[in-house]
Amino acid sequence: MKHDDLIYVAGHAGMVGSALLRELAQQGYHNLLTRDSTQLDLRDRPSTNDFFAQYQPAYVFLAAARVGGIAANRAQPVEFLADNLAIASNVIQAAYAQGSKRLVNFGSSCIYPRLAPQPIEESALLTGPLEPTNEAYALAKIAALKLCVYYRQQYGADFYSLMPTNLYGLGDNYDPETSHVLPALLRHFHQAKITGAATVTLWGDGSPLRELLFADDLAAAAIMCAQNYSASDVGDWINIGSGQEVSIAQLADIVSSVVYANKEEDVHKPEIIWDCTMPSGTPRKLLDSSKIAALGWTAGTSLREGIELAYRDYLNTL
Repeated sequence: MKHDDLIYVAGHAGMVGSALLRELAQQGYHNLLTRDSTQLDLRDRPSTNDFFAQYQPAYVFLAAARVGGIAANRAQPVEFLADNLAIASNVIQAAYAQGSKRLVNFGSSCIYPRLAPQPIEESALLTGPLEPTNEAYALAKIAALKLCVYYRQQYGADFYSLMPTNLYGLGDNYDPETSHVLPALLRHFHQAKITGAATVTLWGDGSPLRELLFADDLAAAAIMCAQNYSASDVGDWINIGSGQEVSIAQLADIVSSVVYANKEEDVHKPEIIWDCTMPSGTPRKLLDSSKIAALGWTAGTSLREGIELAYRDYLNTL
């Protein structure tokens, strides 16, 4: 990947896309192509085809997606499946038609079975039932992964996928209806801090274990792969995780300590109340990231450091 190659970052306004732009710029890549959803609807095949035909990007990072937490996935499974299928299909097909040298597609660890053996190896795909609370999204991501596989098998396209663990970071989604667990926790505890609330109510029982990865660390891994490795090197998809996991209850305690780190003397951290009538989600989801580790990548941001950066970013959105 040369520094003057035209690189298209699909979904550049999102958390992963914006992290990719920061890392690409920091490494000296300057010929970067972006369009937001008001300029280009990737769900529309003719518009996507016209865009690729006009610019013919050499490299494509496919980070565009409809994303959300448990509540959003439960409320809108049709949109999570249909929109993500359309985005992936249109971009992958157009990239092949216009001769893109390499496409890196971003999936999610939710593609793996709900009760997959831990840590989860790439080979666990399609060996058991998915987590019901985000099944529609997972099915779309599996389809995108497989489409890259089939373009490689049938046409020799150098397209492959990265499967990151639970992501967080700068530019995260803090919407009350669609946010994932960590930005939701930041929002809950910040609101409790400014209102002086004595309690914070969280979904589930706090027992599920989660592996979290700072989005900028994922961006570094993705660019390293695009620079140095083809699909024949990494396989059809490769896990990207930090290798460390924490329970939701422990995560809530860390977030609370970050939010209240500079509290006034008369402001006390709230008591956490767990609403066990609401779903907890997958019991455990730790990725086996030995393949990416063997290529020389490790996560560079500790969980506490990443949450501190994310909280400062959240404060800037208020």
